[in-house]
Amino acid sequence: MKSFFSLALFALSALAQNAHIGVPVEGQTVTAGEELIVQVQRPNSLSPSVEVGVVIGFTSCASTPCRSAEDILGTILYNGPFKPVYHETSLPPYENFTVTVPASAAKGNGQINVAHAALIGAGPQAFLESLNQTVVVV
Repeated sequence: MKSFFSLALFALSALAQNAHIGVPVEGQTVTAGEELIVQVQRPNSLSPSVEVGVVIGFTSCASTPCRSAEDILGTILYNGPFKPVYHETSLPPYENFTVTVPASAAKGNGQINVAHAALIGAGPQAFLESLNQTVVVV
């Protein structure tokens, strides 16, 4: 029973580390060749953690189904540190990144992909997750 409890606690602490894409929202219209703000949110957790960084990419999926960010990040728009902080009391800590949608992006569905890396726990242990948000390129 102890091992089950330990496993459940570990799973919950890992889930608490999850980041989210706050902006752009699902289905938001973006323009090829123009700047776009990508907001990566990272709620606080009870376990200690150190942010390593994020990678933000863009893939066009106008003529094919969008693939998971775990499979492909696409054109890299940002690769670097991630330092989320509180800005409003109604939102979790976040950081905004201003990126440029590739000018070559096909009109139609596209996808913002994010790879988030952190170190969690007292060990610490490596944590990596992939996120995506579908947008519409005009």
